[in-house]
Amino acid sequence: MDVPRSSAVAAAVADGTPILVLSAHLDDAILSCGGLLTAVAERCPLTVATVFTAAAPPPHTHAARSFLRQCSASDATTLFADRRTEDHKVLGDLGARLLHLGATDALFRVRSAGLGPLGRALPELVHRYPTYRFDIAKGRVSRGDRRLTTDLTREVTRLVDESGARLVLAPVGVGRHVDHLITRATGTGQWVDVVYYSDFPYDRTGAPDLTFLDRHGLEPWSWEHTDSKESLIRGYRSQVDALFPGGRIPLGPETYFEPR
Repeated sequence: MDVPRSSAVAAAVADGTPILVLSAHLDDAILSCGGLLTAVAERCPLTVATVFTAAAPPPHTHAARSFLRQCSASDATTLFADRRTEDHKVLGDLGARLLHLGATDALFRVRSAGLGPLGRALPELVHRYPTYRFDIAKGRVSRGDRRLTTDLTREVTRLVDESGARLVLAPVGVGRHVDHLITRATGTGQWVDVVYYSDFPYDRTGAPDLTFLDRHGLEPWSWEHTDSKESLIRGYRSQVDALFPGGRIPLGPETYFEPR
C-alpha cells in the first residue's frame, strides 16, 4: 500500500500495530475513513468502536421524528437494529472487529422523565437536546452529558488496553454535532497517539475548529485512495438516501489531522 503522509499511521502500518477507530454513529467511521481503513486493514488489526448506537422509545421530539421520516422508518428501535446489522456487514466484510458501546443517540437522549403528561405532550421538555439546529449542531455539549463523557472515556481507555492499540482515530468534530464532540473527547483523553479525521459529509460545508487544531498542534494531511469507499457507504442502506438525497455520493480525498 502507499504510505500515508502521517508518521503515526505509517508507523502503525510498518509494525502491524492494532488501531482503534472511534465512530460516533453507525456509519461515521466508513463515511470519513473508509478509504484509509480499507488500505490499513491489510496490515493492521482494526477495531471500530461505535459510541452512539441506540435510540429510545417515544414520545420523540420533532427533530427525531423528522430523522425517522428521512430514513423512511416508522420505529426508532427497529431502525437502529437495522443500522447495527448494516454496520456488522460492512465492517465485517472489511475484516474489522466492531463494538457497539450502546449509548443513546443525541436525538433521543432524555434529560428528565419527571414531567409526566406535559412531557408526553411536548417531548422537547424532557429531551437533553430538544432541537437539531439549535442544540445538537451548536457544538455545546450539555452539562448533563459530563458523566456520560467520563464513562465513555473510561471505556475507551479499557478498549485501548484490551486491543493493544497504539493508535486511535477519532473525529475532529467538523459540523459540531455534540455526539461527534463527545466521541472526540474520548479519544483526546487517551495516552496513545491520536489522529483525528475530518467528519464527512459535514466537511462538505463546514470546517474544523481552529481553536482545537491550535490547542493540540494539529496539521492536516490527505488520503486520496478512496476507490472502494462508495460501495462501503452504500452498505448503510438505511442512511444513504437521507445523507445523499440526489443519489450521488460526492467523494473526495479524506482529511486527517495529527500533531506537528
